Amino acid sequence: MDTQQTATPKLFIGIDIHKRSWKVHCSSDLFGGKTFSMGPYPEQLQSYVLKHFSGYQVTTAYEAGCCGYHAHRCFISYGWDSLVVNPADIHRKGKERHTKTDRIDAQLIARELKDGRLESIHVPDMEREQLRSLFRRRNDLVKNYRTIKNLIKSQILYLGIEVPPEFDNSHWSHNFRHWLDTLDFKYSGARLALDSRLRHFRFIDQDLRDVSTQLRRQCKTYYKKDYMLLRSIPGIGGIVACGILCELGDLRRFRSLKHLAGYVGIAPGIHQSGDNLRTTGISRRAHRLIRSYFIEASWQAIRTDPVMQMYYRKHQGKNVKSIIVKVARKLLSRTLAVIKTETPYVVGVVE
Repeated sequence: MDTQQTATPKLFIGIDIHKRSWKVHCSSDLFGGKTFSMGPYPEQLQSYVLKHFSGYQVTTAYEAGCCGYHAHRCFISYGWDSLVVNPADIHRKGKERHTKTDRIDAQLIARELKDGRLESIHVPDMEREQLRSLFRRRNDLVKNYRTIKNLIKSQILYLGIEVPPEFDNSHWSHNFRHWLDTLDFKYSGARLALDSRLRHFRFIDQDLRDVSTQLRRQCKTYYKKDYMLLRSIPGIGGIVACGILCELGDLRRFRSLKHLAGYVGIAPGIHQSGDNLRTTGISRRAHRLIRSYFIEASWQAIRTDPVMQMYYRKHQGKNVKSIIVKVARKLLSRTLAVIKTETPYVVGVVE
């Protein structure tokens, strides 16, 4: 009796991606699968699939990591379905939690993909992704800036030099920098070390200013409408607005405030066992950088916006950290509303 294929066969490919090699597990809807190693080249995987699985409907998945989205974009261009998944979303059972190899990881991804339990993270377009790299470069510079300032102050403290009271704060004025330049040491070694650190400090300071200016200019050029909408909200300055545009992308993609708050991490953690239900504080799963930006922006918002100020005072007397998180969520709600309605915020209008 002749048999005919009535449905397109499906191929599920789980990939554990590394810089020098990939571990690949191929599994179809009819057989368990095969695991093998290959070079880190999407076209090499395409050649393998065309040779051994021609005519299959292909779906691939790999964990988000240092290799970015290049492979994902290549797979899409081949006409395949492709998912980039959060490593925390890959379910491990039993001893899989304590045994980790590249082979096991590829097999787990393929299994979860085949069972339909994986969801892709949001993959930004290339323009926004490359703008994001500029924003992250600025954050690297901010860390280096703080580090070199601490090193300079630690040297002064170590050598027993007292900083004048008018300079003993986090703001480094031109007068304070001049005071550092004119410090007199008994031996030249300390002066040479301080001069080296001051040169490093001035280089980072200037580079940070330049990158910040370029970042704001890029956002105004490519996303001017959304940038100006965000800047209309009290508490959200130029850099915070750039961070939202670069890291969160187009806020219109979020279905609701709950969806956005869960992504940013301004949402409560909940633990329930039987009749015992308790909150575990703020969610541990978060976009930590943007969450910190919203927390900082909230302190500025309560100083400049009467509505936010009134909301903060209504909760005064409680834990300050809990209150500012509430304010941050309200600021997040305001941010989403401004973008979705495309209406600038008006200060002092009660929502």
